[in-house]
Amino acid sequence: MILTYKIKHGRDFSGELTKARLIAGFAIKNRSISSKDVRQFGLRSIISNQILRKYSRNRKARNVHNVKLTIPAQGIHFDHKDRIITIPSLKLTLNYYFRNDFEKINQIEFDNKFAYISVTVPESALTEPKGYLGVDRNTTGHIAVVANPLNGKVLKLGKSAEHSHRKYRNIRKNLQKNGKYRKVKETKNKENRIVKDINHKVSKKIVQEAKNNGMGIKLEYLNGIRNAKSSRNFRYSLNSWSFYQLQTMIEYKARLLGIPVVYVDPYHTSKDCSRCGQIGNRSGKSFKCPKCGHVDHADANASFNIALRPVFEEGMDRLHADRDACKGSTDTHREATP
Repeated sequence: MILTYKIKHGRDFSGELTKARLIAGFAIKNRSISSKDVRQFGLRSIISNQILRKYSRNRKARNVHNVKLTIPAQGIHFDHKDRIITIPSLKLTLNYYFRNDFEKINQIEFDNKFAYISVTVPESALTEPKGYLGVDRNTTGHIAVVANPLNGKVLKLGKSAEHSHRKYRNIRKNLQKNGKYRKVKETKNKENRIVKDINHKVSKKIVQEAKNNGMGIKLEYLNGIRNAKSSRNFRYSLNSWSFYQLQTMIEYKARLLGIPVVYVDPYHTSKDCSRCGQIGNRSGKSFKCPKCGHVDHADANASFNIALRPVFEEGMDRLHADRDACKGSTDTHREATP
């Protein structure tokens, strides 16, 4: 599996990045792939070649926006013992503190603040779970509610995400009224960073809970749910909070530890009673079954249903087909450093 770690490099690369943008513009215009053609810009050929290959082959590229300095594997030296990475072409040495069991460094990209280090790490063999945690993902309240049917334990995680969405939605409304569209984009980016951080913490907690209990993880197969008919407020919540982002984070963190992640049919997971299986009454976050009298938090009831349902084979087949269509893009994940 490929993971990407982000660390601060502490250097001013504004000059090199300006040259990189000029080379990218040249590549789009001339479709050149030879570093000899851009020697006049004064950037090291090992970096120029990466930019030329990327932009010359991209026929859809018309303008240059954010260009990074890309160093391929052959231009990188590292020492596992001392945790040091050396890039001779930039005369730069980096100390790293992320996991040290990577097999190789694939490449490093630099902007003017961070180094994005892509490494290949080993995956653990899948273990045979003694049961499954059910994870109910939500657009309101806690973004994930986790149930363990073996001991009845329930975890409610990520409640602050909904508050962040509401806060920044209101800020953007006021900014749009005043015509401050650049600020609108900035606040959206800030909101995305906050929610991404929440998703990282939530997914880490879920995977750790599965590991501690020797269990696998069950999620609802929610692909295509964005197109479902729903209220305006629900559609906003669904599209502003990334179901897919949390899903991929859970998946790759679980794969690193050999924890299986499977999917179930989402039909009526929030309406069926987790005790007797009959359709109950849900009102907001409250659930009551008129048949057996079971009363529970609605999301907790749903998460138990997810944990106890059989694997949705059709959904798993579609999921694997989607991953194949993405040509392995889901195998690359970005991790924050300590």
